[in-house]
Amino acid sequence: MNNPENIRSIIAASIAAKQLMADDTHLLQKISVTVDLLADTFTKGHRVYFCGNGGSAADAQHLAAEFTGRFYFDRPPLPAEALHANTSYLTAVANDYSYDEVYARLLRGIAGKGDVLMAFSTSGNSKNIIRALEEARIIGMKTVGFTGQGGGKMKDLCDILIDVPSNDTPRIQECHIMTGHIICQFVEQRLFGDYASS
Repeated sequence: MNNPENIRSIIAASIAAKQLMADDTHLLQKISVTVDLLADTFTKGHRVYFCGNGGSAADAQHLAAEFTGRFYFDRPPLPAEALHANTSYLTAVANDYSYDEVYARLLRGIAGKGDVLMAFSTSGNSKNIIRALEEARIIGMKTVGFTGQGGGKMKDLCDILIDVPSNDTPRIQECHIMTGHIICQFVEQRLFGDYASS
């Protein structure tokens, strides 16, 4: 029931998952390395692509918008794109080929060596995300995976795996968006520190 104690317990579970992340030095280091990777990617004129399904697609689109729009302050846009945003493409390829191919095929058409794929799957086992990561490797992209505990099949396909220490999908997604915001903040500061003070 939606009484205050049950609500409090859900909030506490979300805090507990984030506290586990805060206490995991190895995981924090992987987030830091992701900041370095994205800052370097943008500096070299390459692009960052995002993909996910359902709530993870919403997270992917949200974070892509933080880069192309703004995060904390006005500054030039950064080239980032959520791969599911073109519904005509998505439905055509899902219908004519397979939903498993929607991201892999688009990467084959628009991505290049030196670009980065940010792939979201709470289970780490989503077939279309796995195919996207496989295609990214062929292209010569770097890959960052956002998953739950253990990483699933994505574990062996990602250059960097940010595996949230939880098996509860809502808690994992809450940690993913927090982590994405941290990455956006530090990439923005790294690339546009002068804008922040102006």
